[in-house]
Amino acid sequence: MSTSIFDYFLIPSARGGDCMPSFPRKIATRWRYRKLCPPVAATAPKKVKNLLDSIKWDDKGLVVAIAQNVDTGAVLMQGFANREALEATFSSRKATFYSRSRSSLWTKGGTSSNYINVLDIFLDCDRDSVIYLGKPDGPTCHTGSETCYYTSVFDILEDSQKNKERLALTTLYSLETIISERKQEFETEQNGKPSWTRKLMHDNELLCSKIREEAEELARTLLDDEDGSRSASEMGDLLYHAMVLLKLKDVRMEDVLEVLRKRFSQSGIEEKNSR
Repeated sequence: MSTSIFDYFLIPSARGGDCMPSFPRKIATRWRYRKLCPPVAATAPKKVKNLLDSIKWDDKGLVVAIAQNVDTGAVLMQGFANREALEATFSSRKATFYSRSRSSLWTKGGTSSNYINVLDIFLDCDRDSVIYLGKPDGPTCHTGSETCYYTSVFDILEDSQKNKERLALTTLYSLETIISERKQEFETEQNGKPSWTRKLMHDNELLCSKIREEAEELARTLLDDEDGSRSASEMGDLLYHAMVLLKLKDVRMEDVLEVLRKRFSQSGIEEKNSR
């Protein structure tokens, strides 16, 4: 079980109540109020100290600090943090670490401007590691890769000659990668293997008709009271075809998820009125 560090800081607002609501209030509420709050370290020094005192630092005063993309869930990098690094992250909202080789603090993006903008920090159940949950401004790895994790151990074990980089992706983003490869074949007119995805990319009318068809079939699972597994299957079909359309429009799934995250901060009616 993980715990959000920011949930410890209940700062009184000018209107009364708390600036940062604590768990388990709705995530949407936490996001909305958090945007209105000043940096934690500047407003709640006592709570910061008490929180830091509760962390199980190792014999060198460090904990493992993992940076994770708030929208994709991708693990971006892993480093170490001491008290000062966490305090700096609280106040700046930029992922800050402790360099064991240089014995000094460093902020990711301080040189490259590829910052990781921290939206929340989570403690693990033993309080000996933390997650910086945030939005990266650019590639995280010094190699230029999106994350520092792009070498599959199983790929190496299965084929010692295989050296193709492959990001550690969840199912949704693995599918997006495959669709991207088909789009590249489509644009460069490579022969490749015959595929349904490439066929859809060649025919906008076919693609749009499939999206409408799959949306209707998904809706029918509710109207006809079909089994939940049927709804999941139809949603999978709809999502796949929608992702092909998004790829043709050069829209990333991460962009879509970012839109959804930002909508957490307002009601559906408010969001519609703001369009």
